[in-house]
Amino acid sequence: MRKTLLFVAASLVLTVSVAQAQKLTGAGATFPYPIYSKWFSEYSAAHPGVEINYQSIGSGGGIKQVTSGVVDFGASDIVMSDQQISESKVKLIALPTVMGAVVPIFNVTGVNDLKFSPDVLADIFLGKISTWNDARIAKDNPGAKLPNESINVIHRAEGSGTTFIFTDYLTKVSKDWANGPGKGSALSWPKGIGGKGNEGVAGLVRQLPGSIGYVELIYAMQNKISFGELKNASGNWVKASIGGVTEAAASMKQMPSDYRVSITNAPGAQAYPISSFTWLLVPVKSADPAKGKVIKDFLNWMLISGQSEVSNLYYAPLPKAVVDKEHASVNSLQ
Repeated sequence: MRKTLLFVAASLVLTVSVAQAQKLTGAGATFPYPIYSKWFSEYSAAHPGVEINYQSIGSGGGIKQVTSGVVDFGASDIVMSDQQISESKVKLIALPTVMGAVVPIFNVTGVNDLKFSPDVLADIFLGKISTWNDARIAKDNPGAKLPNESINVIHRAEGSGTTFIFTDYLTKVSKDWANGPGKGSALSWPKGIGGKGNEGVAGLVRQLPGSIGYVELIYAMQNKISFGELKNASGNWVKASIGGVTEAAASMKQMPSDYRVSITNAPGAQAYPISSFTWLLVPVKSADPAKGKVIKDFLNWMLISGQSEVSNLYYAPLPKAVVDKEHASVNSLQ
């Protein structure tokens, strides 16, 4: 009798484990990939049978795949447009996960520290400033030994949320940029070489003397690449930091109900000007109830436990008001 009961109990445990075993697929932004990789690994380890596979292919690819129903969830640093939302085969909600900073990285011979005024940064990427010893760069950097070295611009090769954040900022601070390339995830760049992903841009800047690019902060830190200070909306020189991103977010008085918001060039004495939220794109109603349950549980875990880990990877945690608002949104998912 005892052996029979043990067998039944073991069978029930096995049945529960199999019932809970789920394999989820996601794709999208490279901007949050380091923290997503950590989160998905930790969550899977704590939930045997759950496997979350994420492809870091860029925000444009993530939006395309999730709106066509190819993956279970997407990830993007791009605020989805009304058209993208209406044309999606799956009704989605974009939920902020962390905040981060995009930084201008550079590889200039003999120079480790640089400051960039907003108009100077825009004109470098426009190709109007073509050498590192240009008078306008020198004006922002008195005393720096700037070489007579050509500037090689590195940008993203694919549709990118990091590009969207960077050009959203440039559009706000430069009329020439706003009237030229403008804001978007994929542009007709005035000049430069394309790199795939934040990883590709960081790699090219490291390899190519005289180069400048833009990446999420952790990619600069991990690759030990120099990145510049920026003059913010208050006229202060600031370097990217968790505190600077947090102050930029504090300028947002109320999060919209659809969570679509920009915090680039935000006011604040120490606000870092190229700051942004990044979002997971999840179905409002999952076609597979079992997968939907896992997504819902993961999101609540991310909001409670995951936020405590983001600072170690140079991201800023979500403001408490946003976390509270998101819990309600997550609990309404079907």
